[in-house]
Amino acid sequence: MMSDEFDRLRQWVGKKEGRTDTVTAWPVAALAATLDRNDPEPQPGDALPPGWHWLYFLEAKPASGLGPDGHPKRGGFLPPVPLPRRMWAGGRIEFLRPLRIGDAIRRDSEIISVESKQGKSGSLVFVTVRHTISAGHAVAVREEHDIVYRDAARPGDPPPQGKPAPAQAAWRRSLIGDPVLLFRYSALIFNAHRIHYDLDYVKNEEHYPGLIVHGPLQTTLLLDLCRRNAPRPVKKLDYRALYPVFHTERFTVNGNPAPDGATAELWTANAAGNYAMTGTAVF
Repeated sequence: MMSDEFDRLRQWVGKKEGRTDTVTAWPVAALAATLDRNDPEPQPGDALPPGWHWLYFLEAKPASGLGPDGHPKRGGFLPPVPLPRRMWAGGRIEFLRPLRIGDAIRRDSEIISVESKQGKSGSLVFVTVRHTISAGHAVAVREEHDIVYRDAARPGDPPPQGKPAPAQAAWRRSLIGDPVLLFRYSALIFNAHRIHYDLDYVKNEEHYPGLIVHGPLQTTLLLDLCRRNAPRPVKKLDYRALYPVFHTERFTVNGNPAPDGATAELWTANAAGNYAMTGTAVF
């Protein structure tokens, strides 16, 4: 990227927006079904599991406001980065108090950094957004979300090398990110990004071998693994996406708790046994 172009993107630092919503029950029941949980029917006042705030504050752009990849057209709240690939890179979340079904909630967002880097695959631009979610006058969730924009792959480029994940884990769940799972999750978060459902697009335009399992879905699965195994709820999560998982492969969701149970190292691993996403949970 040219320096003057990047300087223009940095003008988005400090940009803010606010959204309001209500924690309704149906998305909670639908995500529980998508994750293959047998939870009781959600009732008013029930606590939202950690990370399930992503079911709310959804952006409903009209069809004319979408770009060729299914994302909203560049510009608006997020800077108009010209690089073609946009991916969920990671983040940090602090859960201060539970959100509850029936709560009127507000999310205040601010772009806190726009950084340019040069990687092995070409130019990279990282955009970090800070979200503060409150119910009433009390802050419930603080979150920083990292988005990475990158150059498109060229046909014939060798795939990046993966890093082997541990072969054993105290907590482990095995899944296939099949098109049904990806469709249901995309519908729940109103995500029209074509890499998750359009096989022709993802192969011919972005040159991936298969549909991509969402970064936030993998993060939600890591939090759900903790919920299934740990006696205490997650209070903090620091996570990072390293490598894509494709719909054709079986992948695992893993966790190793510390001896005192205060933290756990978490990761997803692809069919080759390499890290896809890593994270550290604090209980």
